[in-house]
Amino acid sequence: MKTILITGGCGFIGSNFIRYALQQYQHWHILNLDKLTYAGNRASLADIENDSRYTFIQGDICDKELIDTLFRDNNIEGIIHFAAESHVDRSIIDATPFVETNVKGTMVLLDAVRQYGVDRFLHISTDEVYGELGETGYFNEDSPLQPNSPYAESKASADLLVHAYVRTFSIPAIITRSSNNFGPYQYPEKLIPLMILNAIHDEKLPVYGDGLHVRDWIYVEDNCSAIGIIFNEGKPGETYNISSGSELTNIDVVRNILKILGKPDTLIQFVKDRPGHDRRYALDNAKLLNATNWKPSKPFDESLIETITWYKDNERWWRPLLTKDYNQYRKKIYGEASTFNEKSKE
Repeated sequence: MKTILITGGCGFIGSNFIRYALQQYQHWHILNLDKLTYAGNRASLADIENDSRYTFIQGDICDKELIDTLFRDNNIEGIIHFAAESHVDRSIIDATPFVETNVKGTMVLLDAVRQYGVDRFLHISTDEVYGELGETGYFNEDSPLQPNSPYAESKASADLLVHAYVRTFSIPAIITRSSNNFGPYQYPEKLIPLMILNAIHDEKLPVYGDGLHVRDWIYVEDNCSAIGIIFNEGKPGETYNISSGSELTNIDVVRNILKILGKPDTLIQFVKDRPGHDRRYALDNAKLLNATNWKPSKPFDESLIETITWYKDNERWWRPLLTKDYNQYRKKIYGEASTFNEKSKE
């Protein structure tokens, strides 16, 4: 068995990747280290909890003593580092946990790799580190880092730390930067699950500004397959962009969700734009395509239908998330447009 440490494995992409990895890599034993913040949910992995190749550990990547203990007690051969605070809106309210987890936590892991050694360290980053694009063009791996939100700044800082440890200490690290993920088990503060659940409840769907901000969408299962290939085949010291080339405006995504659910466009409510809201992201994935045999498995529309169907069929997973705290947070961000009334909770 090959022991792989997954950080943040109870989060959205992390939980999807663990399920994917257990299916694809029979020789892996996965240690899932997760702090279980508001966005970390053990229920996302309830179906594999009893798999003998899976071990859950609750803990913080910033806890150096815990990380040292994990390395001393386990023959960890690789790390895939998902753990991060990831929501731009929350970083605007308070950047402190983003710097703490995304920067300091990454440094603690890198120091452990330096001390104990691993065959491969894969750092999961984001397209947001590149900043904002104009109406044309794409970011490639050599594009300068120009982050515009506290979240993106914290991820760019972590990327630079990884680069520095590769250069200074010859750590076998790789960075992936993916475009906007969507799919099952995504906490409903992000655009697509928020809009799905609001539409299901016939609540208003809050859309920032004019809704014409463009994002490059990728289905989470496709991102997971790319991450697996890069972890196994990627070249240490390199960065790989992961995208499917599915560029859509936010308003088009929202209208597609309403159409699939048979709901009226009158549910859309435009709200005040987010401070510093990047207008467009898009990634050039040629490096990944040329280096591997990876490609997206299905078109955006098909993946969106599968995602909506999953949320309709898995109320048991998302219903407990619609707490008073969640409602208060959404009201703080969007106003009354995104809150669930008492009738909709029944």
